[in-house]
Amino acid sequence: MAKTIRSKGHETLCQALIEARKSAGLTQAELADRLRCHQSFVARIESGERRIDVVELIVLTRALGIAIEDTVALVEHSTPKDHRI
Repeated sequence: MAKTIRSKGHETLCQALIEARKSAGLTQAELADRLRCHQSFVARIESGERRIDVVELIVLTRALGIAIEDTVALVEHSTPKDHRI
């Protein structure tokens, strides 16, 4: 069974979220305030230590002001077609 955490797709997602946060001019703490969570939660997501589910991705992209479709397209493009769950 292949792991999705630390996979190419997961790394791409983490990097996209980091870039979106920085482009929005936010620190991890400021994003955490928007999400009403701790900064360490944002840090664990960005470092790849924690996976996020679809609902969390929706909330994150809204807080960052980015289109979820664009984010998913990046992850889809970087995930090998033969990747297994």
